Amino acid sequence: MANTWPPNDCDLISAGDTAWILVSCALVLLMTPGLAFFYGGLVHRTSVLTIIMQCFISMGVTSIVWVVIGFSLAFGEDAGGVIGSPASYALLTNLDGCTPSGYPMASGNGSIPGILFAGYQMMFAIIAPALITGAFADRVRFKAYLLFIVLWLILVYCPFVHWVWSPNGFLGVWGVKDFAGGIVVHISAGFAALASIFVVGPRQYASDEDRQRMQVPHNRTFVALGTGLLWFGWFGFNGGSALASNGQASFALVNSSLAASVAMVTWMFIEWAHIGKPTLIGSCIGAIAGLATITPAAGFVRPWAGVLIGFVTAFGCYGCVQLRDILKWDDALDVWGVHGMGGLFGTLMLGFLADEEIGGQDRSGLFFGKQLAACVGTAIYSFVVSYVLLLLVNIVTPIVPDASEVAMGLDVSLHGEQAYDDEPIDLSKSSPNQWDTYGNSSAYEGTMPAANRAVPVAVPAQQTQAYPAPPLPSQFAPPQHTQPVPLSAVDQHAHAAFSGRPTVQLQTHPTVQFHSGYNQPMAAAPGFPY
Repeated sequence: MANTWPPNDCDLISAGDTAWILVSCALVLLMTPGLAFFYGGLVHRTSVLTIIMQCFISMGVTSIVWVVIGFSLAFGEDAGGVIGSPASYALLTNLDGCTPSGYPMASGNGSIPGILFAGYQMMFAIIAPALITGAFADRVRFKAYLLFIVLWLILVYCPFVHWVWSPNGFLGVWGVKDFAGGIVVHISAGFAALASIFVVGPRQYASDEDRQRMQVPHNRTFVALGTGLLWFGWFGFNGGSALASNGQASFALVNSSLAASVAMVTWMFIEWAHIGKPTLIGSCIGAIAGLATITPAAGFVRPWAGVLIGFVTAFGCYGCVQLRDILKWDDALDVWGVHGMGGLFGTLMLGFLADEEIGGQDRSGLFFGKQLAACVGTAIYSFVVSYVLLLLVNIVTPIVPDASEVAMGLDVSLHGEQAYDDEPIDLSKSSPNQWDTYGNSSAYEGTMPAANRAVPVAVPAQQTQAYPAPPLPSQFAPPQHTQPVPLSAVDQHAHAAFSGRPTVQLQTHPTVQFHSGYNQPMAAAPGFPY
């Protein structure tokens, strides 16, 4: 391999390969919103916006870090195979539409533009720190999270990328294989997640009853939607990692879907036998475990091996989830058991399932040994460095919210908003001066337009329900009402049925009711709950 930069020659660019990686970029980016829905459905309703925000903000923060320094550290020219030079591609310089993805990005002259390669790899970087958030759900302040992911990307993720995927990275040169991120994404994020739960500690509850209530997934349909988006996006995650529209990409795509399918069904039957019922959430988690585990092997094995990986994954990751529960590690959404250990299992199984005709790497004892050493070394590195980074971040700014913030719900206490307006804000749980007499948070006072601030609404002492609505243009605005419209008994039953909750009698409200977010009550049609 000649260590020379590729020529600027549009004739080296393949239109077919470029088109496939362009599509794969979009597919991989879609995985992060999918992850947000997946995680958001699993947490309590009072912290759903917090975890969705943590996932979405990674798209912004990580993109900036990647363009400024991350891509250069991961794929820039290096010395000793340890890290790339920050000057190689600072602000994505030295790249244009006719510069193929050759040295120092990849071996030889690639068939896609280097700028596209940088963009595609950026999508991987975006989802990696977002994966970690599921472990410390309900326990990390937003400011601390932002600082942590910047440091983690620079000191953990980018070095992993360089070691494994850069043509001069020492693990790649040694012979370690990771097709699409079993080591780089899943082991790195999974063991960083494990480190985080030891730093932030377990969630605190007032009672066992409170613990059970807070840990029940609040929206299982979100979990199913997130699983579907992740599965769909994973075709670009694994299939696109061939960096070409070819047979290897085809094997990767088929193997990914097979492993997810087999893991989903196997997990369902394991859970059925274990707890007596097959659940939607269990099946979805099984599918994600299968996708995570096949990732390092997707373009190196035949479909029968993908089926075997999916089957073994279900038992291995399910066992890790149970072990985590026995050890009382509060990994809220099982990031370590599903992603960390899933990536590790897949990387190890590649050692004795690889097929040279598929990806140019054959199975052997020596190859398995290299895979094992890489798994152990990278897991330890990610755990230790992530642990130290979190301790340092905690010195700069407190990581864990205080008890009053947790009791109020992190959506309200950290972000000043709530996902669902059908529950009034419980002011009794707030800290002194956190909320004013109108239900507005002092944390964001002055940033919300006055027209949208909450105002008190006088309500007669009877069974009533308020219907807040966003401000509309004057020509479309409904008639103004100074009081919410009373609900009839039929309306109460319809409202309960619509929301999927048991039908109960509405309690008499105090004489003042607070609206959160908007101050225009709107009349509801008779007999309709909204």
